[in-house]
Amino acid sequence: MPKEEESIKGIIEELLSRLNVEGRVEFLETADNLQFTVRTREAGLLIGEGGENLISLNHVARKMVEKKVGKTRLPFSVDVNDYQKQKMEELKDLARMAGQRVRFFKKEVALKPMSSYERRIVHSVLTEYPDIITESRGEDPQRFVVIKPFLGS
Repeated sequence: MPKEEESIKGIIEELLSRLNVEGRVEFLETADNLQFTVRTREAGLLIGEGGENLISLNHVARKMVEKKVGKTRLPFSVDVNDYQKQKMEELKDLARMAGQRVRFFKKEVALKPMSSYERRIVHSVLTEYPDIITESRGEDPQRFVVIKPFLGS
């Protein structure tokens, strides 16, 4: 593991120690991200309700890395027991099912309000359907995606 990744892993391990959470940190480099996954029996504490604690954990880890290492060459994220990975797959499945519903019934479907990151995933997944279009509507934090049949120009 390169030095920078090793430093980030050490900082995450230090953070877990300060939180009195036992866990193992795994590392995976993807095309656009450094992914650190914490494997622990205390996942509920680190994830929190709706992933709120996990968002905070990522924020604190980034601040600690910036202070100790400086800017990293790639963005990184911290996941716990593949929570974010599973949530992303569920979101992709939801987007595909809604897209199929729009294609079949030829009526628009509005999804529940989502974060900008989640909306970006929905828009991205549905680019594979040339006969539907997506758009975001509303104001944060109630902004949501609408999926519509493409009626041509």
